[in-house]
Amino acid sequence: MPTYLADSDSEDELPPDWEERATDDGFVFYVSHYEKRSQWTHPRTGKSKRVTGDLPIDWEKQIDQESKKTIFFNKKTNQVTYNDPRLAFAVEGHPTNISEVRQRYDSSSTALQVLHGKDLNGKVAVITGANVGIGFQTARAFALHGADVVFACRNQQSAEDAILKISEEKPSAGRKCRFVRLDLSSLKSVRNFARELKETFRHVSYLILNAGVFALPYTVTEDGLEATFQICHISHYFLTQEVESLLDHASRVIVVSSESHRFANLPTDNLTEQILSPPQNKYNWMMAYNNVKLCNVLFARELAKRLQNRFISVFVLHPGNMVSSDLARNWWLMRILFAIVRPFTKSLEQASSTTVYCATATELFGLTGLYFNNCFFCEPSKLAQNDNLAEQLWTLSETICNRIINEKVNEGTF
Repeated sequence: MPTYLADSDSEDELPPDWEERATDDGFVFYVSHYEKRSQWTHPRTGKSKRVTGDLPIDWEKQIDQESKKTIFFNKKTNQVTYNDPRLAFAVEGHPTNISEVRQRYDSSSTALQVLHGKDLNGKVAVITGANVGIGFQTARAFALHGADVVFACRNQQSAEDAILKISEEKPSAGRKCRFVRLDLSSLKSVRNFARELKETFRHVSYLILNAGVFALPYTVTEDGLEATFQICHISHYFLTQEVESLLDHASRVIVVSSESHRFANLPTDNLTEQILSPPQNKYNWMMAYNNVKLCNVLFARELAKRLQNRFISVFVLHPGNMVSSDLARNWWLMRILFAIVRPFTKSLEQASSTTVYCATATELFGLTGLYFNNCFFCEPSKLAQNDNLAEQLWTLSETICNRIINEKVNEGTF
């Protein structure tokens, strides 16, 4: 919450030590050199602004080859500046509260409808589980609109088959897709994936934490954790830490959760590894899924707070109920149940729309930490809004990752 300062002769006059800047997308933000902080709203008025329209005559935008920052060059005067010359004409811009956002899409909307008219050339989307189901339709939508898409998957053949489908639909889109191996049951694989990603890209626009498992029989990963917990939460947590250097104000982190988080039973205090990753005699696959989906929402909530000063938006969402995806593959009874309800649920194209909306909607710029359903804000469960529980989960996740890494390093296997 910004602190409003005393009135001055000019409402828009900045206090001493404050500076006005604009992002590459034209959103204005304010920097206090003394307090070493920044915010989206004017320090006196509390208003947000955005620069619009073309650059003034003789001005052009360039990329500085050394700093890789955007600079503005005046061809007539040879003046060079990092400040957008349109700042003097900035107008009130993005919303500061979700209540100011008008709903444009609903449960029937598809990912391609959400992206209609958008050009995503130059954007980089990293999608876990992009080879099948909702992840594939998300990747397809991004690729068809020009984004470079990283298929972060365990199964190379399945990922390459998925990329081939996109190539057959639009050859130029297929050429912008690439497979990079990621096995979420292994922190070593996560680190190797992150290393390869950083060697290939300087920036990630959309980090889509989509992959998940459902109805697993009791399984322990190579890292010694219950598989549902590691695949759906811990490895995504670790992945985000490993690639955080590739994120900036133009990036968004999107976490795919579920309305199942409302049925979780995590305690509000004394959260332990044994509760999240229980032994076999205390394992219930349905409760394991409910709890890990709550972990997704809590993780997104805490991550949003930690990245807020860097203007990185984090959103978490429910894609749809019992969507006919590959999620039910682990139990024949679930496959039958999913098939029965298929006529009454969303298509995969519709289920991927909320992910794509959260990643690209300009009206969400400056907002963060929100939960979405059907392409619009939805209040998560009371437990999911517990800041103490979110902090506990973050600390415990960090402890678990550090312990596993240290053990593997000592064994010489990491």
